[in-house]
Amino acid sequence: MGLRTVRLSPEAERALRRVVRTTGLSISGVLTRGVLALSEEASRRAAGTPYEIYARLDLGPGGYAIAPSTETRRAVRRAIRRKLGRAR
Repeated sequence: MGLRTVRLSPEAERALRRVVRTTGLSISGVLTRGVLALSEEASRRAAGTPYEIYARLDLGPGGYAIAPSTETRRAVRRAIRRKLGRAR
């Protein structure tokens, strides 16, 4: 069991006293339950699986590639030739 020293603002101290009075728990019990509740909330908010993150990304309309990635060099050469008016 760990021993911690915690500094609380006056507002947090008042809230702590209020919770202790309302629940009848000790200060240690209130803080322990608070940390566990926050831990559960944080794990529910976790980012999720890589697919879930990918599904939320806005990748735009797409469909504007002029060649597959395996032909990048040839496609760049064609695009430059087209831009400079040197079509073959």
